[in-house]
Amino acid sequence: MDDPYAPARDALAGEGLGSDPAHLAARLDENDPLSSFADRYRIPEGLLYMDGNSLGPASDAALASLDRVVDEWRDLLIGGWTDADPPWFEVGERLGDGLAPLVGADPDEVVVGNSITVNIHTLVGTFLDELLAGNGPEREGVATADGEWAPNGDPDAHPAVLVNELDFPSDHYAIRAQLRQRGIDPDEKLRVVPSRDGRTIDPRDIEAALAAHDDIGIVWMPTALYRSGQLFDVPRITEAAHEAGAYAGFDAAHSAGAVPHEFDEGGVDFAVWCTYKYLNAGPGSIGALFVAERHHGLTPALAGWWGHEKATQFEMNMEYTPADSAGAWQIGTPPLLSAAPLEGSVELLREAGIERLREKSLALTDFLIALVDDRLPEVSVGTPRDHASRGGHVALEHPDAERLSEALKDRGVVVDFRPPNVVRVCPAAPYTSFADVLEVVDEVEAILESGAHEAYATSEGGVT
Repeated sequence: MDDPYAPARDALAGEGLGSDPAHLAARLDENDPLSSFADRYRIPEGLLYMDGNSLGPASDAALASLDRVVDEWRDLLIGGWTDADPPWFEVGERLGDGLAPLVGADPDEVVVGNSITVNIHTLVGTFLDELLAGNGPEREGVATADGEWAPNGDPDAHPAVLVNELDFPSDHYAIRAQLRQRGIDPDEKLRVVPSRDGRTIDPRDIEAALAAHDDIGIVWMPTALYRSGQLFDVPRITEAAHEAGAYAGFDAAHSAGAVPHEFDEGGVDFAVWCTYKYLNAGPGSIGALFVAERHHGLTPALAGWWGHEKATQFEMNMEYTPADSAGAWQIGTPPLLSAAPLEGSVELLREAGIERLREKSLALTDFLIALVDDRLPEVSVGTPRDHASRGGHVALEHPDAERLSEALKDRGVVVDFRPPNVVRVCPAAPYTSFADVLEVVDEVEAILESGAHEAYATSEGGVT
């Protein structure tokens, strides 16, 4: 079969699921070239795990790389920094090399280090400092991205940062803090693009905000919205930012490892992401970042010894010399046990191939949406149906979403709830089958038909 996933796409496009969706699911699974990868992930027996957009499961490869570092710690002690195979000293750059192809970057442009929120702080702070020094973006072929920044010719104007109202809250916390630290009032200079429907952000509204305000120096957007799963048009937003003389930065937490990106080709200035979602590197695993080569050599807003140039790092000079790579944005000594699982996990994803993972992800979510349309009249799909605008999870909307999610968990279906009415379902490509997706919908249908979810109380918050 030329396209093993075509039946799922066709089902959503209007050809239907047929008289027996189980037959369609079995056909898709039988022809799935990635089906064998599921055996390499550790999911407890009897569990349907649909929450990989929050925390990916352990894989044999990730556990093996963690075990290797634990053994090195036991056997080599301090010698592990130089004598481990490979040496711990180069862990941030080495793992960055492995991640770079997944985001369309050169190896020197990606490094692993810190946490995602710390990386937002240091990168947004760095580029705010550049703007305050009168330095704007540089982008070949874009007249306004000429390396100078002075809105309306005023070099003393404070820069604004453009975000959107559906962002993950931590991004706004960090950006507001970086503005405050520079004496800039975030209530005035954090400009927020509104949502037209409460689910998505229209790129035309980003462009309109740039046209309406000449003081926007940084456009900061997610690659995918954490709630609805809308996938953003990164090249379009980047081009709009540069045409307005602004830097373009992105939070790729909800797409890295599930969606291929082309940060270099698209002209992105900087980006951050975590590694515990689709990259499956474990709870609280290390963060990652991208800085375009044209910005290498800048002094990071949060400088630390691990971002020093490697050749002289252990000379212990009191004057900081940043590495001439994305490695400059590392801060402290990397947490080896938080980084180690990423090595095995990334090897597994690269073996599967990010393009093939994306094709299967779209097919799984096509199948899920088609089933919801056909069998769950009480449920709305809050995720865009267009492939180009859809990330890796599907937002199922229901007035009793919280109680529905709890009922599903008690039946072995792990999802999560996002207020006020969203159950996020993530059929992640490496370890999810089409039969799994059908079983999830079977459970949702049974719960809603029986009213079983009505026995659950709503919470006052907590971890979901």
